[in-house]
Amino acid sequence: MKVCSQAVMRSKWFLPATSVTLGVVALAAFWLGGHPGEGVYGLVVMTGFGAFVLFAGRSETIRGLRGDGRDERFAQIDLRATAVAGLALIVTLIVAWLTEVARGHSGSPYDWLGGIGGLAYMLATAYFRWRG
Repeated sequence: MKVCSQAVMRSKWFLPATSVTLGVVALAAFWLGGHPGEGVYGLVVMTGFGAFVLFAGRSETIRGLRGDGRDERFAQIDLRATAVAGLALIVTLIVAWLTEVARGHSGSPYDWLGGIGGLAYMLATAYFRWRG
């Protein structure tokens, strides 16, 4: 089963299909929220991104993002890029929380989002330390 799921995720169709699926989910959410036009816009943007990634050619970067060009080197690039993205989100959450508190607000939802991120980091650190 694991080999099958890895093959699916390494297919050049996985990221484009995921993009379209998320676009459809966004369309449904916006539609339910009374903003179908914004939902159509989200679907168009996500489908456009999926099409770009699918038809972008043989660029090593695009193939790595798409999944069909992954190797050990790209796995390390992906790990570092994920860490940078996580750091950017953590800094953004802290700044947003401080801004909200300074304005006299509760700091929500930035406080609990930061808490979830901090807890996930601590649990992952403990798990990976214990695992090996």
